[in-house]
Amino acid sequence: MDQPEPHTITAGVAVPIPDPWGCQLQQARTGFGDHRAARIPTHITLLPPTAMPFEALPELRAHLREVAGHQPAFPVVLRGTGTFRPVSDVVFVQVAQGIAECEILERRVRSGRVATESVFPYHPHVTVAQDIGRAALDRAFTELADFSCAFEADVVRLYTHTGDQQWRRDADFALADSAAS
Repeated sequence: MDQPEPHTITAGVAVPIPDPWGCQLQQARTGFGDHRAARIPTHITLLPPTAMPFEALPELRAHLREVAGHQPAFPVVLRGTGTFRPVSDVVFVQVAQGIAECEILERRVRSGRVATESVFPYHPHVTVAQDIGRAALDRAFTELADFSCAFEADVVRLYTHTGDQQWRRDADFALADSAAS
């Protein structure tokens, strides 16, 4: 990814994967040799990395607050692995439950101020290996094939970075009717 301009910030929006599973999957990703893993919290992407002016953050936060306030919290089940190969060298843990809710959130998040065209059709997933070589991708696919967890998605999280590729939590926006409200 290109470095943002000095007056811009890179924003990403996601459903965070809670611990212990988020930490477990991040450690697995690191173990497969994906060195970006230490800088990327485990998540289901709703808005991929998007460069924007610093001044746009308050408007983005307001937009996310509104989006989250109209989406009830929902159960998520992650189970098994999948891949985007040969199109993209990515192995992921599949979203087995919560797909429709993630799709609704993604459409709402990517509307208004942050409306952008997507390169690929949206497919909710949790990346566990990316661009690390065939053998390591195969290992990730096999070793996490039996992975399974369930949790309630109760927030939408805004992550940002200023060019160092270290994603930091900027703000959480509670989904409607969630304990995080």
